[in-house]
Formats: sequence, structure tokens, C-alpha cells
Amino acid sequence: MTHFDLPICTTATALSDCPALAHRADVGRVLVKLESERPFGNFKILGGMTAALRALARATGTPVAQLPMRRDLPRLICASDGNHGLAVAAAANIAGASATIYLHHSVPRARADRIQALGASIYWVAGTYDHAVDAAIEAARVDGILLADTSADRNDPIVKDVISGYATMTDEIGAQLAEIGIAVSHQFIQAGVGGLAAAMAQGLPEARIAVVEPEQAACVAPALAAGRVVRIEGSLQTCAEMLACGEASAPALAILQRHKPIPVLVSEAALLAAAEIMRDEAGIHTTPSGSAGLAGLLHMANDGALRQKAGIDPSSTILLVATEAHPDAHIHNQERTLNAAYALATRLFADTGLPNGIAANVDA
Repeated sequence: MTHFDLPICTTATALSDCPALAHRADVGRVLVKLESERPFGNFKILGGMTAALRALARATGTPVAQLPMRRDLPRLICASDGNHGLAVAAAANIAGASATIYLHHSVPRARADRIQALGASIYWVAGTYDHAVDAAIEAARVDGILLADTSADRNDPIVKDVISGYATMTDEIGAQLAEIGIAVSHQFIQAGVGGLAAAMAQGLPEARIAVVEPEQAACVAPALAAGRVVRIEGSLQTCAEMLACGEASAPALAILQRHKPIPVLVSEAALLAAAEIMRDEAGIHTTPSGSAGLAGLLHMANDGALRQKAGIDPSSTILLVATEAHPDAHIHNQERTLNAAYALATRLFADTGLPNGIAANVDA
């Protein structure tokens, strides 16, 4: 695969109009939010970094702006499929804290290497993402702050902070839609534990939401059907690695239940095909996880009964989110990327301010 530098945005990421995708789905427009442009190439930086810095501030009684001046910050601990751990590791690096990220053995080594490059420690766990979550919970009971993006507690403050961090994206989308004078009728959003889908449903309530999951690792759809969190057993093996979760987030589920989403389960073949289509027809280099929303859209748009059930027609305007860049498609300078993350933190915490520090060298 060709390697190239993607843009790193510290302001709003692009909302791309993709007529070829609209033609394929027989709808009026398809708009794709390019979260591949975020620092570290994915949307998780919005939630993980926001929650981590807020948690450190709460635990120490220190304003976010003053965290880098302390030398006694508690350790940050989280489980991850790769991207959330990267966001927490970046927050720890910015604040001057230590971090331990729990990864299961199916996480690619390249993702672990990016986390370690930020100074975080890696702890490998046998089993699935959910086993890594269990291990991180136990570790945090002994030492550190658990920075989970999922919880069995519907009122978990850190998970709520993660979801509120994702809301930065919906704020941007709302402003971008207003600028071009377009209203979205539907959004097809991929789900791991459901946090992103919850943020999108809450932030853009006027657009009917479909929650897209791999058939091999669907935990949100069963939870919606049962009216409670349920754990899905098995290997959860899927090409959409970032969506390989067996237990939905209770805070996310509580939000989704209010918005009555359409559950959409897609095959491995559809997930792989969507990544190729997004690359070849829209020029967006992402993964099966990043293009899962497109897989869900095409699954429903190409089936007459499902299309009618969702209320999709040739006038529909569809919103998708390309949640991550393809890790093999680009090379980022680590210092430049961390500088961009610092600049993003400065934007997210504009009310408290952060020292200029490393942000002075950002080339965004």
C-alpha cells in the first residue's frame, strides 16, 4: 500500500460529499466525516483525551492547565483495541502522567508500538477485548484511575466524559451542515460498545440513526433487544477489529434506547468490500471498522424491504463517519502528531487554557 502523509486537523475535520457512494446507494447525497484527519488518525482522541484530562483534574483538584506542572499524578489505566489506548496514552504524555494500557492478543503489534512510543506501558491479556476490560478494572482497584470507554454503570462519569468528548464531532457536523444548508435524514454509525453511536444519536437527533455492527461481534443489537446489557460469548473475531466487543456500554445503551436506532448487522464480506469501495470510489483510506457505516448503508439500501423499513429513498441524505485512517496507508511524524494532539487539547479545554509548550510547533 502506498504511504503518504494525511492532514492532521486540530480544528474541524472535513465533511466530504461523496457522489459516487450516493449513486451506489441510490440516495440523494452521502456525506462522510473524515475522522482519519484527527491527531493519531482516529476519533477516539476526542473521547479518551477529554476523559483522561478531566479525570486527572478531578483526582488531584488541579485545573487541567496546571496538570503538566505536577509530579504526583496518578496512573491512567484502560483497556483498548488500540485507538482508545492511544488517546489515553497521549493524554498521559501531555499531562506528565504514567499510563498502562491493557490489550488482548488479537490487537496488531503495530497498534501497541504506537502506544508504547508515547511512553505508556502495555499489558497483554489472553482472550477478547472484554477480558482486557476485566483486567483493567481489577488493576485500577489497586492503583490508578480507570479510563474506560465502557461501563456497567449507566451513570459512570468517565464514560459520560468519553461520550461528551465525541460530541465535539457532532458540534462540528452541525456547523458544517448549517454552512452548506443541508439537513441529514439518516446516519449509519458503527458500534463497538456503542459510545460513538450514542454521541451521534444525541448530537444529531433529527437524523434517524442506524447502528451498524459485524455479525461476528454484535453486542449493541442484542442489548437493545433485551433492554439491558448482555455479554456475547465467543472469539468475536472480525475484520472490523475496532468493533470486536462483546458487551455494550450501559451509559451508551441508555442514550440509544431513547433514540430507537435501527440495528444493522453486516457480514465480513460486506465489511471488507465497504473499505475497498470507500477507497476506490471516494478516495478515503480507512479500515473495515472505519467504513462499517457504509457497509450498513449498502446492506439496507440494496434490499427493497429493508430500504422501505428505514425510509430510505432517492432524496435521502446519509451521514457516515470514517472513524479511522488505514494504519498502513500513511506515516505520521510522532512529534508532529503529538503536537497536534496538544493543540486539540488546548481547543477542547479553551475555558481553562493549557500552557503553550509543545503546541507552539504544531504544523496542522
